[in-house]
Amino acid sequence: MSLIAIVTTLPTRDQALALARTLVEQQLVACAQLSAIESLYLWDGQLQQEPEVRLTLKAPESQYPAIEAMILEQHPYDLPAIHALRLDRVHAPYAEWISALEDHPSAGQNEPRC
Repeated sequence: MSLIAIVTTLPTRDQALALARTLVEQQLVACAQLSAIESLYLWDGQLQQEPEVRLTLKAPESQYPAIEAMILEQHPYDLPAIHALRLDRVHAPYAEWISALEDHPSAGQNEPRC
């Protein structure tokens, strides 16, 4: 089983929560975590400093194309950061819960922790 954590950032908590809810409800991801962050970056030749919300999504790697498509469809940025990190060492029962999305999409619905 190959698992990933997909990371993107959004400008507001409400936007991040809406995207997270959609991805979880459509059973594309097992869970989503939101974190308030401060970002510094260059855009249009200017240094930007903005509050953002980091959205971390956990899913089987096979779900990545659909997850990326949904993020691009709903994301407000012209060029959203979307990257996936392969999760190589994962507690086996937790990995099985995430992997259940591939074979039995409703299997992970009632798990209380992300």
